[in-house]
Amino acid sequence: MRGLVMLITATLLSNVFSKTDTVNIGATLSLKSPSGEVSVIAMRAAVDDINSDPNILPGKRLNLSVHDANFSGFLSIIDVLKFMEINMVAVIGPFSSRIAHVLSNLANEVHVPFLSFFALDPTLSPLQYPYFIQTAPNDLYLMTAIAEMISYFGYREVTAIYTDGDQFRNSMYILSSKLWEKRCKLSNKTAVPDFSSPQDVHNVLVNVRSMESPVVVVHTYPKEGLLVLKAAKRLGMIKKGYVWIVTTWLTNVLDTTGFSTISASDLQGVLTLRPHIPDSDKRQDFERRWKILSNGSIGFNTYCLYAYDTVWMIAHALDKFFNEGSKISFSDYTRVKGTKGLNLAALGIFDGGKRLLTNLVKTNMTGLTGPLRFNPDRSVIHPSFDIINMVGGQSWLLGYWSNHSGLSVQPPETLYAKPSNRSSSNQHLRSVVWPGNTTEKPRGWEFLNNGKPLRIGIPVSASFKEVDIHVNGSNEIHGFSIDVFLAALKLIPYPVPYEFVKFGDGHTNPSYTELVNKVAHNVFDVAVGDISIITNRTKVVDFTQPYIESGLVVVVPIKKLYSSAWVFLRPFTPQLWIITTVFFVIVGIVVWILEHGWNDKFRGPPKQQLVTILWFTSSTLFFAHNESIVSSLGRLVLSIWLFVVLIVTSSYTASLSSILTVQQLSSPIQGIDSLILTNERIGFQVGSFAENYMMEELNIPRSRLMALGSPQEYAEKLRAGIVAAIVDERPYIDLFLADNCGFQVVGEEFTKSSWGFAFPRDSQLAIDMSTAILKLSDNGELQKIHDYWLERKTCNPQNLDSEQIQLKSFCGPFLIFGVVCALALLTYFCMIFHNFRKHYSDLQDRSLKNRSHAMRRFLSFVDEKEMASKNKLKRKRERSIYKVKPNSSRVR
Repeated sequence: MRGLVMLITATLLSNVFSKTDTVNIGATLSLKSPSGEVSVIAMRAAVDDINSDPNILPGKRLNLSVHDANFSGFLSIIDVLKFMEINMVAVIGPFSSRIAHVLSNLANEVHVPFLSFFALDPTLSPLQYPYFIQTAPNDLYLMTAIAEMISYFGYREVTAIYTDGDQFRNSMYILSSKLWEKRCKLSNKTAVPDFSSPQDVHNVLVNVRSMESPVVVVHTYPKEGLLVLKAAKRLGMIKKGYVWIVTTWLTNVLDTTGFSTISASDLQGVLTLRPHIPDSDKRQDFERRWKILSNGSIGFNTYCLYAYDTVWMIAHALDKFFNEGSKISFSDYTRVKGTKGLNLAALGIFDGGKRLLTNLVKTNMTGLTGPLRFNPDRSVIHPSFDIINMVGGQSWLLGYWSNHSGLSVQPPETLYAKPSNRSSSNQHLRSVVWPGNTTEKPRGWEFLNNGKPLRIGIPVSASFKEVDIHVNGSNEIHGFSIDVFLAALKLIPYPVPYEFVKFGDGHTNPSYTELVNKVAHNVFDVAVGDISIITNRTKVVDFTQPYIESGLVVVVPIKKLYSSAWVFLRPFTPQLWIITTVFFVIVGIVVWILEHGWNDKFRGPPKQQLVTILWFTSSTLFFAHNESIVSSLGRLVLSIWLFVVLIVTSSYTASLSSILTVQQLSSPIQGIDSLILTNERIGFQVGSFAENYMMEELNIPRSRLMALGSPQEYAEKLRAGIVAAIVDERPYIDLFLADNCGFQVVGEEFTKSSWGFAFPRDSQLAIDMSTAILKLSDNGELQKIHDYWLERKTCNPQNLDSEQIQLKSFCGPFLIFGVVCALALLTYFCMIFHNFRKHYSDLQDRSLKNRSHAMRRFLSFVDEKEMASKNKLKRKRERSIYKVKPNSSRVR
C-alpha cells in the first residue's frame, strides 16, 4: 500500500516538474491603472493554475512576461519589440486601441497573435488585422446597447462627451449610426483631451450645459470620466432634468476602488453599464480566491475575469498546437532594410503563428466569463451588459441588454434558447431613479438658445395683412399666423424668449422659399407666417403640426346671362326629361288598365280611350284630372304618382326660378382642367408656391402666368380680362371674395396642403409647438383665432352656379312608383285570371281547348265591364240549373 502511494506521488511530481520546456507569452499594460493592476493579478493566477494542471500543456511551462507601458504608446511599442526578440508566441494587450492599430501591423508581419480585452475599437477589422483578437465585447455592442436604451426612454437627441482617441472617436461614429437607426440623433459630440486637466473638463462641461439636449453620454478613460462627473456636480448638472449615461469604465472603477475616488452624490441617478458575466461555480470560486490573490489591496471587477480567461484561451490553443505535432520555431525577418542603428534584425517570424491563430479563433471552452467562442466575424459570442442605476451610493440593477433579445429584466443566458424577439413591446427595464432623486422621467430637451431670444422671421406682405402682420395702435404685431404662434407658445412648459424680425419691405410680397432657406441656414430660429408645407421645403426644415388646411383653387369673373327661348328646358338634364315623359305615359297606361273594367270614363272606342289616357296623364301634372278613379289599385297607383309629381314640379319650379334670377359664369372655365386646356393667362400671388406648382406639376408655360401683388390687382386684372382666372390658396381667396363681388370659385381644390411654422431640422421646439397646436385645436382656441381673423361676411352677388337637376336626384321616387305599378298590375291580372277560370269552369266550355279561341275569349272577358260579366255569369248559371232539375225528378 505504501509503495502504491509512493508510486502515485512520484508520478504526480514527475508530471508537475516535467514541465521543463518554456513557452513565452507577453503582456503590455498600464500597471498603474486599477484595471491594469487587477488584470496582471488575474493573468499571473491563470498562469499558475495552468502550470499546475497536468491536463494542459504537459511537459511545457507557460511563462508570462509583463511590461508596464505606463499609458505611453511609445513604451508599448518598445515593449512589444523586446518581446519579439525573445520569441514570444502570443502577446496580451495593448491597453488602448490607438496603439492596437500600430501593433496589429507588426503582428501581421511577425505572425504573432495579439489578444486584448482593453482595445475594443470596433474598427479593428479581422480582415485588415487578422492577428489581432478582441476577447471582450467590443464597443459596437456597447454603443448599440446605449442607443437602444435612449430609444427605450423616448429621447431623440443626445450629447456625447468622449476622450479624443481612436477607440472613442470611432465609437461615436457607431453610436451616431445606431441612434439614426432608432430615429434618434447624436446632436453634439464634445471631445475631452487625453490627460486633460480639471480646467479642461470644466470648459467642456460649460459648453455642454449651453446645449439643448440634457441627455449626456460619457465615454472616456476612467480618469477623465471621473473629472467629468465631478465637474458636472459642481456646475449643477447632476440635477432634475438631466440624463447621464456612463459607459463601462464607471462600474470597473467602483468595483475596484469603491467610492474612494468619487462621492455617491456625484453619481445620483446616473445610468451605467457593466459587461454581463453569468453566475457560475467557477466565478464564485475565483471571487473567493481574489482576496488572497490581491492581498486585499484592490477590488474585483470584470477585467479580472477577461484577463484570466484570455490566458487560458492561449493555453488551450497552444495545447492543441502541440498535440497536432507542431513545434515552436522562428524564421529570420528578411525584409529589414535601411534600419541602421535599429536592431530589427533580431525580429523573427513565428512559423506556427498561423496555426496558433486558427486554434485561437476556434476556441470552444467555458471560462469564468461563461462560454468562450467567436462568431464568424471574430467577435465574442453572446455580448451582453448589465444596466445599472446609481442610487444613494448603491448599484440598482435595472435589467440587461443582449445582442440576442435587446433590453430585458431576465438574464440573457435564460433567453438564448428562445427565438430572438427585438420588438419594442418586448423591451423592458425596471423603474429608474433619475438625477434629482426623482422617478419622473426627464423630458430630454431644454430650450436654451445660448441665452439669446428666439429670432422669429415673419413675412411682411403687401397683401392679405390679416394673415401675417397687422400693427395696431400700440405698435403690437398681430395677425392670424402670429396669434396662433403666440397662443401655442403660452402652452410650452418652459419660458421661450423671442423677438420678431420682419422679412420683406411691405411693398411687395417676399419669397417664402427664401424665408424657409434662412431658417435652414440659421439666420432665423423659426419662420412664422402663412408658409405652405410643400415637399421641397420639408427637405431643409422641419414643420410643426399644420394649424390650418389649405389648397389651390381657381377664381373666375361672373356676369348676368340673358334668358333664351328655351330656358324652360334648362332645369332638367335631357336624360331626366326623357325618363319623366316615359313615366307620364306609363302612369296613363297603368291607370287605364286598372280602371277599364270598372270605370265608364276609361271605356269606349279606341280613339276615345287613347285621348282619355293622354289627357289624364297630362292633367295629373297640374293635379287637374276630372276622371274619378273607382278601383282600389288605381287609387293606390295614382296617389303615389301624385306624390312623385309634387316632388318633380317643386324641384323644377325652384330650379327655373334660380336660373332666371341668378348670375352665371362668364367664361367656360369650370376648374383647373378646363383652365389648362385654354391659352388664357393665369394670375397668381407674388411669392406663392403656386407659380412653381403650375409650371412643374401642371406643365403650364411661364408665359401664361402673371404675378399679382394684391387683392385689388386681382379684381382689376380679372375685370379687364387681362387674366382669365386667379390661382391661389383657399384662405386668401375667401378673404378676396368677402370684399369683391362678381367673382366665383369654380371646381374643387386641386391640391391639398396646409400651413405650418418652419424650424431647423431636428428641432425639439418644433415637436413641443406641434403638441401645443394640437391642444389649441382640442380646446377650440384655434378655431376662435381663425374666426376672428379670417371669418368674413361674404359679398352676396348672387353668384351661385345653378346646376341642372340630374336624373340621380329622382331615382328614389321613380323606383318606388315603378315597384308600385308592377305590384298593382300583377295583382290585377291575377284577379282577372282567377275570375276567368271560375267563369268558364262553371260553364264547362269545351271550346276553350283551342288556344287561339281561348285567347280571344280571355281578351273579350277582360274587355267586358265587371258588372256585365257578373250579370252574364249569373244568368248562365240560372239557365244551367233549370235544365238540370227535370232530369233529377225523373231519377226519383
